[in-house]
Order: sequence, then C-alpha cells, then structure tokens
Amino acid sequence: MQSNTAVMTAHTLAEAAWPVRESSKWLRAAVLVVAGALFLTLCAKIQVPLRPVPMTMQTFGVLVIAAAYGWPLGAGSVLLYLAAGFVGLPVFAGAAVPGPAYFMGPTGGFLIGFLVAAQVVGWLCERHRWDRSLVTTAVAMAVGSAVIYAIGVLWLYVVFAFVREAAGWDLMRAFNVAMKPFLVGDLLKLLLATALLPLAWKLVQGFRKDS
Repeated sequence: MQSNTAVMTAHTLAEAAWPVRESSKWLRAAVLVVAGALFLTLCAKIQVPLRPVPMTMQTFGVLVIAAAYGWPLGAGSVLLYLAAGFVGLPVFAGAAVPGPAYFMGPTGGFLIGFLVAAQVVGWLCERHRWDRSLVTTAVAMAVGSAVIYAIGVLWLYVVFAFVREAAGWDLMRAFNVAMKPFLVGDLLKLLLATALLPLAWKLVQGFRKDS
C-alpha cells in the first residue's frame, strides 16, 4: 500500500519509477539528466523514412523526457544535450557539424525551442499531472510541439529575411520550409508519446502495487 501511495503522490514518472531518500535525490537527478541527454542523442540519430521528408525522433525525445522528468530535469537534460553539441560533440541529427556556429544557423531556433518546450511540457506534467491521461497528455504534447515550431519557424524567417537578406522570404515561406513537410511525422510522434506516458504510469503503478 505504501508503494502504491508513493506512486500516486509522485510529481513525475521518473520519481514514481525510481523513489529514493531525500539524501539521494541529487544522485538520481544527475543520472537522469545524463541518461536524458544520451536518449536525446539517440533519438536525433534515428531516422524514419517518410514522405516528403525523413523523420527523426528528436522532438519525440524532448517531449517524452520533459513529461517523464518534469521541468527542471527535463530542461536540464536538453541543456546538457545542447551543451554537448555546442562544444562539438556529434549529438545532432544527420551529418550536421556541431559547434557554436550551428546554433546561429537556420535550424538554431529549433534547438532553442527544444529547451523552452521541455520547460513548458515538464511544468504541465509535473505541476498539473497532464501526463496521466490520454487527453491531457495529447494537449501537453501539442503545446510542446507548437512551442518548438513557433520558435523554429520565426528563427528561420529572421535568419533568411534579415540576417542573410535573401529575396522572397516571408513567414509563409518559412512555414512551408520548416514546418509543413514535417507535420505528418510530428503527428505520429505526438500520438506515440500520448500513448506512451499514461501507459508507463499504469505499468509503474502496477509494479509498485505488486512489490
């Protein structure tokens, strides 16, 4: 009964799955942040062949880590992942050359969007338990995806329209380049994440009940 009660009172899935004493919370946090950054790297390297463009699992990783960890550890995982890319480690998708210059390129806005989305989704799931039902999980994932796209598309528009002064660039063109081709793939990722989080809560609750 105590184990099941601990699951129900846990703020995050990670806390419910890995309960520790107060003195060991820092160790759990460190392990989870490192594991989260590694998971994001793996997701960035996974490529699913879809039309019109291939899909990576990068945004899926950001949203799932944020929901499972909550906003401090979720954002910490994304920040560590971005820091690894900033110093030159090959953590990003495809054949992208990491380093400071990559963050200033056309896709740099999506990297910033990852960090902001991790905080927003993590806050919704940690403070309001939105990751425990299909409907609220779907809303949280949709909000996170919208944050990533809003920052990513706006950044792309600014880079080409103002920094590079490329002709013919407006917000609609930025949308068509940076968002429209990925909508089908991101919808599939959103549905997968929506199904995964509530199921994980049920599994953890069942495991603690039987233990």
